[in-house]
Amino acid sequence: MSFPENPLDNPVWSSLTDIHFDACIDYGSVKFYHPDFTPFGAFTDGADTSDAIEKHAKLLDRFFIVGEQPKVPASFNPPKRYVGLQMIIYNEINQPITEDIIELNETHYIDLMDLIDLVYPHFFKKNTNKLGRYYGIYKNNQLVAVTGERMQTNNFTEISAVATHPDHTGKGYAKQLITHTSKNIFKENKIPFLHVDNTNLGPINLYKKLGFTIRREMQYWLISR
Repeated sequence: MSFPENPLDNPVWSSLTDIHFDACIDYGSVKFYHPDFTPFGAFTDGADTSDAIEKHAKLLDRFFIVGEQPKVPASFNPPKRYVGLQMIIYNEINQPITEDIIELNETHYIDLMDLIDLVYPHFFKKNTNKLGRYYGIYKNNQLVAVTGERMQTNNFTEISAVATHPDHTGKGYAKQLITHTSKNIFKENKIPFLHVDNTNLGPINLYKKLGFTIRREMQYWLISR
């Protein structure tokens, strides 16, 4: 299975002009996810982003533009740069699944948000779980690990929110959830990818062991007044 990968060069833009069109706040050559979904935006064609940033700041105090360095209004702080790695996998993962993994739905929402608030609060908003499917592992009626889907195009789906409760790390739950999630993405004839902070060596090494390779660096620009 092979597709042109240029949509992944600007994944936020590609998602908002494709599968996640309905979650888009459109400022023309600058687009953002609605703040209830995720605090990410993107632009194209060397756009002057100042006006869109001014408008979007009325909805959200702090947000990110993913891609090249944006132009910000004079009244804003200089954008703070973070660097991530975009990783991709082309073949199913050869990893046994021994845990009972379930697809989460609205009845699991409070459990999901409680776990996310504990270990992965920064980019997850109240409707992030509606961007794709989420899977979890329960132990003694407690949700202890999750993985889900976020940005999507017709040919690519991002694996995101790989989160394990601190009391349940080291048990291989993340490996199994990533394996399960990627397998379901491949079943749709799509290719899984993910993003990770370039300083987060533990997860990077885990993803490499599972078969992901680094495709490119991604820049995240924090916008605030």
